[in-house]
Amino acid sequence: MRFTDGLAGTQSAWFTRLDPMLPAAVRPPEGDVVTAALFDGTRVAGVLVRTRLTPDAMPTLWSALEVWELHPMLGEHGMTELLTQWRTVMTRRTPGPDSSCLVTWPSRDIGAARAFLDHGMVPLSTLAIRTGAPVRSSPGPLEVRRASTRDLDTLLPLALAELEYSAMVGGTVLRPGAEQVKRAALARHLAQGDPIWIGERDGIAVAMAECWLNESAEGSWSETRVRHGLWGYINSFSVAPSFRGAGVGRELAAVVHRELAAAGAVGTFLYFNPPNPLSTVFWARQGYRPLWTIWEVRPASALR
Repeated sequence: MRFTDGLAGTQSAWFTRLDPMLPAAVRPPEGDVVTAALFDGTRVAGVLVRTRLTPDAMPTLWSALEVWELHPMLGEHGMTELLTQWRTVMTRRTPGPDSSCLVTWPSRDIGAARAFLDHGMVPLSTLAIRTGAPVRSSPGPLEVRRASTRDLDTLLPLALAELEYSAMVGGTVLRPGAEQVKRAALARHLAQGDPIWIGERDGIAVAMAECWLNESAEGSWSETRVRHGLWGYINSFSVAPSFRGAGVGRELAAVVHRELAAAGAVGTFLYFNPPNPLSTVFWARQGYRPLWTIWEVRPASALR
């Protein structure tokens, strides 16, 4: 048994008090254990995992090629001390220029947020959730239909438009092979029959929503982020630049929420970039609220 195993109960108790929608803490992945002592003599810990991505991997569109991710195992206190120890560990490493230090932590933990900021980390991405019945909306001029494999060439420009905008206001990286990576991912999800919708006006595609259904169950990745159950996941949501601000996104979102709920989803979740002046307001109006924040610093050597 690792030292961190005994801290799972403490972390779960803190999560329960902090936010009722947080799932219980689970055992962190294998990695290097980092520990720190608090003033009262207790110790907190985290597991540091280093990941290297190949340049053509899908995650490279939103991630550095070399990621040092810390999985803290602590309660209400100790984040400052743990981050300070992490910085000490990183001084013995030699991360490259395309690298990052990353922590995913509950958005409502304001005390921890202060610690992250003090160590040079910024909130580049937020996982937000929406639960409850779909909002009834009046039909508009947007015609929404499920996409098929024949729509790949129509979907791709819309997906790339979202990627380009996100690169200016978040952690997205426009890699040289981004178009090929996006095309392959869209083709795979279309072939699997995952729910992807196209919004059209006068027969012209002006918006798209790439989604799938995700079962949060014991042992799954998603159980570390949302409570157990079937969830709808919105992976990519894009409105053509010339149609933004005209209600297109609201109409498409209403259809997406209605259809995912009809498929049995208990709620939906997605990621948005806090520095994005459009998505932060839009998704809040659709009923989403932050659950987890991804704090990051690039390059990894910039951790303070």
